[in-house]
Amino acid sequence: MRLPLIPHPISRHDGLTLEVEARRQGGRLSLDYALSGPVETVLWPQGASRARTDDLWRATCFEAFAATPDGYVEYNLSPSGAWAAYRFDGYRQGMRAFDMAAPFIMTRRAPGQFALTADVTLPDEATGAIGLTAVIQGMNGSVGYWALRHSSDKPDFHHPDSFALELP
Repeated sequence: MRLPLIPHPISRHDGLTLEVEARRQGGRLSLDYALSGPVETVLWPQGASRARTDDLWRATCFEAFAATPDGYVEYNLSPSGAWAAYRFDGYRQGMRAFDMAAPFIMTRRAPGQFALTADVTLPDEATGAIGLTAVIQGMNGSVGYWALRHSSDKPDFHHPDSFALELP
């Protein structure tokens, strides 16, 4: 089932729509993001190797969060092929690298459509609460902050209420 991500009220969507499908398969989380509309107006990062890279959220980036009993893991998936994964002990506390193999990331583009598919490793203790988000930058300087749910007056993907999907 595809779920709509919604832009935060303070951000722009520039005529775009974004949906995502998430499936938990054992220790893996499979994600399929589908961006529709004037995708030619999106500022896409340059291609890169499938290397762990910090600060991907500063550009167009697709993200996921997986809750654990004592914190969460954040995944950053760039259309460039770069990626990052971080473990947190609590709300924005104790950030450190989450040790996992490089995720599978595949992108597809057609007129009016962009898709990113990724498989990431879940922590063994993942609870099933998932947050699905994206940062979409426009060539005109606009920035859209997309999520299943926005829980504050500023975009905050780390907020516990943003973990709005429950996967068994």
